[in-house]
Amino acid sequence: MKTRDDAAALDRDDPLARLRDQFALADGVIYLDGNSLGVPPKAAAARAASVIGAEWGEGLIRSWNTAGWFTLPKRLGNKLSSLIGAAEDEVVVTDTISANLFKVLSAALKLANERDPKRRVIVSERSNFPSDLYIAQGLIEQLDRGYELRLVDDAAELPAAIDEHTAIAMITHVNYRTGAMHDMAAVTETIHRVGALAVWDLAHSAGAVPVDLNGAGADYAVGCTYKYLNGGPGSPGFVWVPKRHQNAFSQPLSGWWGHKKPFEMDPVYRPDDGIGRFLCGTQPMVSMALVECGLDVFLQTDMQTLRRKSLALGDAFIALVEARCSDFPLTLETPREHAQRGSQVSFRHPHGYEVMQALIARGVIGDYREPGILRFGFTPLYTRFADVWDAVEVLRDVLATESWRAPEFAERASVT
Repeated sequence: MKTRDDAAALDRDDPLARLRDQFALADGVIYLDGNSLGVPPKAAAARAASVIGAEWGEGLIRSWNTAGWFTLPKRLGNKLSSLIGAAEDEVVVTDTISANLFKVLSAALKLANERDPKRRVIVSERSNFPSDLYIAQGLIEQLDRGYELRLVDDAAELPAAIDEHTAIAMITHVNYRTGAMHDMAAVTETIHRVGALAVWDLAHSAGAVPVDLNGAGADYAVGCTYKYLNGGPGSPGFVWVPKRHQNAFSQPLSGWWGHKKPFEMDPVYRPDDGIGRFLCGTQPMVSMALVECGLDVFLQTDMQTLRRKSLALGDAFIALVEARCSDFPLTLETPREHAQRGSQVSFRHPHGYEVMQALIARGVIGDYREPGILRFGFTPLYTRFADVWDAVEVLRDVLATESWRAPEFAERASVT
C-alpha cells in the first residue's frame, strides 16, 4: 500500500465493506479505539427505544416473560459462543468482567484444592490488565489461607513459574498494552502438564482474533462485550465454562438468578444445572439487549475473514508509520509476527500522551496507556484501509509540526 489510491482499491475489494454501513460512524472521525470501546451498531438506537418504550414502557413486569428478558443472558451466550470456540450452553452474558473473574477464580481455587491441597499459587504476568491482578489480590486477602499471587515479568518465564504448587495460571490472551498474543493451546498445555487450571481473559480477543477455547482445552474464560463486540459502554461481560467443569462450580456470589428454581423463593440456595449457575442477581436488560445488536453483525461473517483483514490493516499501519514517520522517536511495541499479534498496534513515544491528545483533536481517535504507549485498534467490521492511510498522514503532521507541544495537550484527563 504505497498511495491512498492503493488503500481505496483495497477497500473496494474488501468482503467486509458492506458491514461498515451497519455502524453509526461519526463524520470527520477516524476511529481506531475499538479495542477500548466499540462503535454503536445502527440497530442499537432502535433496539434501546424498543426496550424502553415498548418492552419496559408497555410490557412492564410482563416483559420478563413476554419479551424473553429472563432467558436473554443464555441466548446471548449461545450467539457469542461461536466467536470463541465454545459449545452451546457454555457461555453466559452477565455482570462485569471483574465480577466474573472473581467467580471463576473462586471456583478454580476450590477445584484445584480439592484435587491437591498444597496448590496455593495463582500465576500471572505483571503486565496483565491491572483489574485482573486486583481481583486476584482481593480474593487472596479475603480467603486468608496462605494463597500467593506469583507474577512473571516476561512470558518466557511462565513455564518455570507454573509448578506443582500452582492452582491457577490466569493469563490474558492478548495484552492490553502491547497487543502481544499468547499461543493459547501451547500455554494451556504447559499449565495442564503440572496439573494446574488455565483461566483466560479474552477482553482483547473476543471478536478480534479467532479463539478456540475447547480446542485448546482451557478451563475457564471471561471477557467483555464493549470492545470489539460493540455492546456499548459498560455493557455486560461474559463467562465461559466447559461442560466438564460446570456442575463442579461452587458459586461465591450465590444470587437468586443462579438458583435452580429462583421463583420458589426457597431460603436455601440450590445452584442451577449447567452454565446458569454462573448468574448472580437481576440482569440489566437495557444494556444487555444492546449486546445482541453487535453480535448479530458478527453472524454475517466469520472470524477467519475478520482476522485476515485485521492483520492486513495492522501490517499496513506498521509499514506506513515506519516509512513516513521514521524521523521521529517512535518505537514499535507490538510483535510483527502474525501469530503473536492481536488486532491492535502500539507505538511508544517519549511524549505519547501529548501526541495522542493532538491526534484526537485532529479527529484520529486512539488512546494512551502508560508508559508512553500510543494504542491504535483495528476493528475489521468498520475500519478501512483509507482510514489507516489518513491516520498515518495526520500522525506524521502532528510529529513534524510538533503541534503536540500545545499546553492543552499536556493536561491529563481522568480517562486516557
